[in-house]
Amino acid sequence: MTQVGIGWRHAHYGELLEQRPALDFIEVHSENFFGEGGAALAVLEAGRREYPVSLHGVGLSLGSAAGIDAWHLNQLERLVDRIDPVRVSDHASFARGLIGGRCLHAADLLPLPFNAQALAVLCANVQRVQDRLKRPLLVENLSAYITLAGADRDEPDFLAELARRTGCQLLVDVNNIYVNALNAGEADPVAACNRWLDRIPTGCVGEIHVAGHKVLDDIVIDDHGSRVAAGVWRVYEHALLCFGEVPTLVEWDTDVPALDTLLDEAAIAQHVARNVLQQVELAA
Repeated sequence: MTQVGIGWRHAHYGELLEQRPALDFIEVHSENFFGEGGAALAVLEAGRREYPVSLHGVGLSLGSAAGIDAWHLNQLERLVDRIDPVRVSDHASFARGLIGGRCLHAADLLPLPFNAQALAVLCANVQRVQDRLKRPLLVENLSAYITLAGADRDEPDFLAELARRTGCQLLVDVNNIYVNALNAGEADPVAACNRWLDRIPTGCVGEIHVAGHKVLDDIVIDDHGSRVAAGVWRVYEHALLCFGEVPTLVEWDTDVPALDTLLDEAAIAQHVARNVLQQVELAA
């Protein structure tokens, strides 16, 4: 059976520990627990006693030519040693760079050009993190609102080559793929997403994310602030057909709803996964 978890956010710290709903894992943002002690870390340790924990980062800046921030990696290593997570992940993006001799940080996950030079930087940084943590890292595809010039390959080939060179795994966020397809004006966004998934080698995907998005007048925003859209569930079905029973996370980061709503989304993910598995078994 496919493992399904939810993002554990501050609004539900106490309620989840009190109710202990049936979940296969919980996921938290690594950077929220970098302190040496205090209430946040104590809560995470309490959650770890009840559930497997997946650590999902937003600050490693894996695509930065400035390299990995030593302090950040030190904190992540200490947290990994303390929590012993089932998975550790971050994004195929950059958030820091050298400008005028100073290292500046952006408050966003910025996209990479899909070319050989960016791939070499990403591979080197991913390998450094893996060597330090002594475990494979999961790297997530990005929702991006601009297309950078200088690409010599497309995103699926870029990520597949990253996995081949470093031995990392991929975290496939199907909502991100769907948002990008909508913003690209694809006539059939589900079909476009499915073609994207078909390009990823079987066996290198370690986790799948589903989430909600916001449709504005001229752009679609990956805001993780609503229920998963019907089109994203359809893409999720195809992802399961491609990759098998991969652990799946329901992300919800803005306008966080009642815990019961999150658990309902997790139940839908489990239902979709069960139906796909039944189809595969009948076709075998």
